[in-house]
Amino acid sequence: MPQNGTGTGTGAAAGTDWRAWQQSWDRQQEWYMPDREERFRVMLDMVEATVGREPRVLDLACGTGSITDRLLRRFPDATSTGVDLDPALLTIARGTFDGDDRVTLVTADLKDPAWTGALPHRTYDAVLTATSLHWLHSGPLAGLYGQLAGLVRDGGVLMNADRMIDRTTPRINAAERAHRHALMDRAKDAGAVGWAEWWTGAAQDPVLAEPTAHRFRIYGEHADGETPSLQWHAETLLAAGFGEARAVWSSPSDSLVLAVK
Repeated sequence: MPQNGTGTGTGAAAGTDWRAWQQSWDRQQEWYMPDREERFRVMLDMVEATVGREPRVLDLACGTGSITDRLLRRFPDATSTGVDLDPALLTIARGTFDGDDRVTLVTADLKDPAWTGALPHRTYDAVLTATSLHWLHSGPLAGLYGQLAGLVRDGGVLMNADRMIDRTTPRINAAERAHRHALMDRAKDAGAVGWAEWWTGAAQDPVLAEPTAHRFRIYGEHADGETPSLQWHAETLLAAGFGEARAVWSSPSDSLVLAVK
């Protein structure tokens, strides 16, 4: 896991290698999703195709800011508002983007109906999120989609890349799951760090220990959400007020749904 450096700042955080923490989070996520970069590439391709190269983006449930990091590297004139509740991941994001006036980070609970009041803008060109909203049950997620429809400008887009399970194909699902877990086991044997190990390392870091403890007080070990189908997401986005919605990328287990306002 990343280690603190010997920096000359006034506190422990001054010597923290935030980029190393960002990269370690990415590697841990890639253990679960080896095609993670592909979905990000398609997401940003579609940002460019629909709203251009200077978008105002809402990075929803941003975590460490993985989407924002890739957004700004590809589109230097973009701006991003990252929203999350996780204090540990937001600590890494704040360290990573410290001094970058293109990025605003907001602590907010997406289950709170008033969360949009904490945002610095009333509308966005694009709302982007990945591997996060499965933490919500379908009822709250449908309500969130309705709120997001009010934040996306006319002609703007929402994109959600996540696990989207088709319950009508149980044999295909079982084969995919078995294959994915076999690959994960081989990667673990080769030294890949999984979810639990990553959080153990964060809890032992002098800067991240307290926000990590706070994070587990908020969420517990893992939130109990749902993984509705791609069809459910598309239909729910249309019902929420978007004009079009469909998949623009899929893997055997995940999909990237794009909705245009």
